[in-house]
Amino acid sequence: MKRFYKDVAIVAGSEGFAIELDGRAMRTPARALLALPTRNLAEAVAAEWRAQEGEIDPAAMIFTGLSNAAIDHIAPNPGTFAAGIARYAQSDLLCYRADGPDALVDRQAAAWDPLLDWAVSRYDAPLVVTQGVIPVSQPEDSLARLEAAVRTHDPFMLAGLSTLVTLSGSLICGLAIAEGGYDPTTIWQAVQVDEQWQSEQWGEDSEAAARNLLRAREFSTAGAFCTMSRV
Repeated sequence: MKRFYKDVAIVAGSEGFAIELDGRAMRTPARALLALPTRNLAEAVAAEWRAQEGEIDPAAMIFTGLSNAAIDHIAPNPGTFAAGIARYAQSDLLCYRADGPDALVDRQAAAWDPLLDWAVSRYDAPLVVTQGVIPVSQPEDSLARLEAAVRTHDPFMLAGLSTLVTLSGSLICGLAIAEGGYDPTTIWQAVQVDEQWQSEQWGEDSEAAARNLLRAREFSTAGAFCTMSRV
């Protein structure tokens, strides 16, 4: 639809920071009040609506989309949603390594071992590392501790964390950004070790590179969403 409003404002209230268009409070697709937990996140959502010209492009409003998801889809049952995110630890990207060549093995170890070490230090949750793609069972205590960590987050943090985890294929990578203060760009580079290796060996596919750039931007935005959502 076309832009139908002139003014975008932020109004603080008992439920958080609401966004108003020409004095009328915005609502989510499920008709709940679009109330953000922090002013920083409210500013980001408001900026997306101010940036719209002519036709409104929902795809260009990632902060708004994640906020809507947090309120409409996650808040009604955050425990179930958190459990779904936590299941990624059972097949975390960082645990599945190449068996050769040695240069790739070394590159994976350099990028991924520090993140697994961080999970041990932060959560006392060591994970088993294997070579190849055959599934390996992870320690039940570690899985339980990681799930407990995910469950501590509110719906807004879970929305951002979900995007980080699904794009990376790694619960540890998502938690490292949400809780460990890791930079999303650094983590994305670690996630892309295999893709970068393939590109170096066989050349870069332009279409794949374009898709990957979009995923990288979405990953970075999700990281920013987590930072802005933190109360």
